[in-house]
Amino acid sequence: MRRLPRQGCSSKVLSSCRQPPYRQARIRSLASHVRQWTPDDFGPLTDIEKIMVNSVKATGPLSFATYMQLCLSHPTHGYYMNPQHAVFGRRGDFTTSPEISQVFGELLAVWLLERWMNSAPSQPFRIIELGPGRGTLMDDMLRVFRQLPASRAKLTNVHLAETSPAMRALQESKLKHTVHEGSPGIAWHDALDDIPRSPDTYTMVVAHEFFDALPVHLIEKTSHGWREVLIALSQDQSVRYAMPTAHPTENALHGDSRKTASKPQAVSSRWTPVLSPTPTATSTLLGNLSPRFANLPVGSRIEVSGAVVKTARSIAEVIMQDNVGGCALVVDYGAEHATGSSLRAFKEHKIVDIFHRPGECDITANVDFALLKESLGHDVTSLGTLRQGEFLERLGVQLRAASLIRAAPTMERKKAIEDDVSRLVDPLGMGGQYAVLGITSEKKGDQGCWPFLDVEHNNNV
Repeated sequence: MRRLPRQGCSSKVLSSCRQPPYRQARIRSLASHVRQWTPDDFGPLTDIEKIMVNSVKATGPLSFATYMQLCLSHPTHGYYMNPQHAVFGRRGDFTTSPEISQVFGELLAVWLLERWMNSAPSQPFRIIELGPGRGTLMDDMLRVFRQLPASRAKLTNVHLAETSPAMRALQESKLKHTVHEGSPGIAWHDALDDIPRSPDTYTMVVAHEFFDALPVHLIEKTSHGWREVLIALSQDQSVRYAMPTAHPTENALHGDSRKTASKPQAVSSRWTPVLSPTPTATSTLLGNLSPRFANLPVGSRIEVSGAVVKTARSIAEVIMQDNVGGCALVVDYGAEHATGSSLRAFKEHKIVDIFHRPGECDITANVDFALLKESLGHDVTSLGTLRQGEFLERLGVQLRAASLIRAAPTMERKKAIEDDVSRLVDPLGMGGQYAVLGITSEKKGDQGCWPFLDVEHNNNV
């Protein structure tokens, strides 16, 4: 294996904000924002690192997908599984849109209801959320459903796909007030595929900041095919060291032939990326998932998630089941192209080295919305993508904010509402970094679907 210079975070640098940094507004160059760690900075091995060391010694280097799975979802030591990790809000490591303003969830509910009323208003409906966080988004959406008599009478079930017992406890605490006699039941499931079919029921699916946490493989195109970038111990003398030629992956993905000088990256004293000596079954399969990848030059590195492909296909199957149909909204940060350097870790609202305290930091990667749309298949219609700010503006976010401001009891509260909504739509922050993808079982032809009316969409992606 040959040792690689580790890719950092995306090179897109966001304008600084006065507000506390939040997840999507921190997509910056890791080279310029991560300090140069020394061996002492890392301290003793974390529980996840102990597992990693044993695995590497037994079977060789780990894939980045395995690393992400261990760090985030290990049954006892994973970041989302450990109840000692605050995760969200000021006490946690990042802040999400639903935690900033209730308007976000309310407007998502409005879009979902509009699709149901246009497609199957006489049929009951259910709602599914993937990765519900603390339950804040679902709570805001259910409030909208309850306020409208038509939807209040037709909502049958709420399904939450969540694997973490710690997160389930938070969600149950948040949503327990919604469960009463005559209200829709709330059920938890480990995965979307575990949710039972519901004949003659319209299905809504919401995935907010869900796809970014799905494991990604990092693969590199060589003259002998796609090879996988793996993780090895830095002090492993069996690894042969070699530095490959740097290639401008991001520019190539955008059809830009300009070459950019590579910058030195901060590298963990304990872990380092290496390249598999030959193409693997995984790297070969992932390298051929999209026809877009065939045009990339040798040396390109991209992050590809097989889990994204599988989940996208499952969403399409769920909203197409039976004869009623359904719709879905995916909100996440990313764009309609692959990236090769977006993997990053967050700790206390700051970007840290990707190998810093494994199991104690959040790890994310940009979503390739083009691959997501390609994975949906031919039976559903993809709508968008739109930037979050534009999506919310078209849905009337300012009108809703004005209503809340008028009802606010104090000037301080009025100012807080205004500031929070501004954060959601800020084109240099959340409003520009999040993308919104709509999905519907309806065939819309060329007329589009509100608010994606003038956005390219495709029935046969």
